[in-house]
Amino acid sequence: MELDPRRCYSALKAHDARFDGRFFVAVSTTGIYCRPVCTARIPGRDRCSFYANAAAAERAGYRPCLRCRPELAPGHAPVDAVRTAARWAVARIDSGALNEGDLERLAAEYGISSRQLRRVVETEFGVTPVELAQTRRLLLAKHLLTDSTLGMTDVAFASGFSSVRRFNHLFKTRYGLNPTALRRQGKPSTHADVITLKLAYRPPLDWPRLVAFLVSRGASSVECAQAQRYLRTASLDAGGTTHRGWFAAQPLPQQNALRLEISSSLMPALAPLLARVRRLFDLDANPRVIEEQLSRDTRLKPIVRRQAGLRAPGAFDGFELALRAVLGQQVSVKAASTLFGRCAAAFGEPALLDAKAAPGKTLPFFAPTAARVAQASPRELTALGLTKARAETIRALARALADGELKLEPGVDIEETMQDLQALPGIGAWTAHYIAMRALGHPDAFPHADLGLMKALGLRKPGDMLAAAEPWRPWRAYAAHHLWASLK
Repeated sequence: MELDPRRCYSALKAHDARFDGRFFVAVSTTGIYCRPVCTARIPGRDRCSFYANAAAAERAGYRPCLRCRPELAPGHAPVDAVRTAARWAVARIDSGALNEGDLERLAAEYGISSRQLRRVVETEFGVTPVELAQTRRLLLAKHLLTDSTLGMTDVAFASGFSSVRRFNHLFKTRYGLNPTALRRQGKPSTHADVITLKLAYRPPLDWPRLVAFLVSRGASSVECAQAQRYLRTASLDAGGTTHRGWFAAQPLPQQNALRLEISSSLMPALAPLLARVRRLFDLDANPRVIEEQLSRDTRLKPIVRRQAGLRAPGAFDGFELALRAVLGQQVSVKAASTLFGRCAAAFGEPALLDAKAAPGKTLPFFAPTAARVAQASPRELTALGLTKARAETIRALARALADGELKLEPGVDIEETMQDLQALPGIGAWTAHYIAMRALGHPDAFPHADLGLMKALGLRKPGDMLAAAEPWRPWRAYAAHHLWASLK
């Protein structure tokens, strides 16, 4: 990331963790320099200067902040590989990876020892991995107690606790409250078929465009829209078991929140499901800050104003998104959706939802997994209408993910992952940037050679598109979505 003061200040105002370690901000009135995620009050633009590293800030006479501790900021050099592992581990813990309490297994996923992982997580975040997981479980339990009608036993197990006794003890010890004190009014249901929760977001949110983008690039056999309601099938692994079901989301009137319905079959995988849903809908973004910067470009200003609250849609599953991206190479969106639908029918597990989940509509399949597609023969893939070259790309991608050689999830090193993607046959810069944009949640990913982007600005050369996008950093992914939406 280039240290353009305007871009840095925009990232600072958003408190976006995706820029932690990419720059430091020094404040002239305090003589202190901080990370962009520091929780201290944001200083005025005229008091800020930006530095690429801590050494440069100290050379300029600034001292490190004692609150955000710049020495703990993640880096991008090889020597920072273990610290990168800590950030990846925390993302996995947020998704419920330690609900089984197996730190050894989590460390093995990254190729380091559990002792090493425990040490770097504690250094980076000030708590042990187990303590971090415990806090996540308690906060999820508090969410369920406040917003759902689940019984106490279901709340305990859905939050990742191994017993109700352990849940009650930790809740009372940490919060000084009996869990029933937070139960909302109304008799709890102990056998609910559907779990209902609220997911808050920062306004504005252009929900119709978000849903339209998702369903137009998927397959009607996996996801669909019913008026304001988005619905899809979901398959997640938790506790060594695959859990399958569905979820649906729609805006709550006059509230900055979504109403999320989840089939009870997914309750054991609730923590990873909620993390994925928030990424899918980009609910943690701060659209006002992002749109403020993009609107400084006179070419984007009228587009952004017409589409306030537009998000950068994420992905429910990294492989599913990557598969869609490869299928979408050099074909129309409609053709890519048709091909993905064929893949779901050929390699996805059957999923017939009941009328409660999808009145008047049936979603017959779960999206195919990397493990299943990796087993497919070239003949099976070409029978779907793929070229031999495209079939080989999909097989190589599926094998890399199934074997653990490639990870498409939050917390991985973005630049390294994009290089690994482009090392696979048939995957170039456009596909790698698109996958980074959606599966990895990279806010500055930008497939500048995209014909739609060039058409939206009336440009003919990818180089001209790249130059035009320079003022939009570090939010080029959001600019791309605004330009695509403007073509409708």
